[in-house]
Amino acid sequence: MYLISFYVPPDHLETVKNALFKKGAGKIGHYDACAWHTMGQGQFRPLAGSQPFKGEENIIEQCEEARVEMVCEDHILKTVLQELVRVHPYETPAYHAIQGVTLENL
Repeated sequence: MYLISFYVPPDHLETVKNALFKKGAGKIGHYDACAWHTMGQGQFRPLAGSQPFKGEENIIEQCEEARVEMVCEDHILKTVLQELVRVHPYETPAYHAIQGVTLENL
């Protein structure tokens, strides 16, 4: 099992979460569509050659973002991450996947 975490603008939050749920992420036992999110302030600076969703080249942009966390089974991780990159509005979305420990693999 992995924990997937990513940042997304609030107006794309439900679209991205639902796309990942359709690929099987967010399933824990007899529950699905499980996720946690919190709002925060992100920042970035688009560099030369970028095509930013928001902002201008070489200017630091600050914006509200949601940090989303959900679980993902090992066998669908690649498919789920590919879907995240496909549906996410950012040119290069920030995400990570951390392998977790479950009682079954202790």
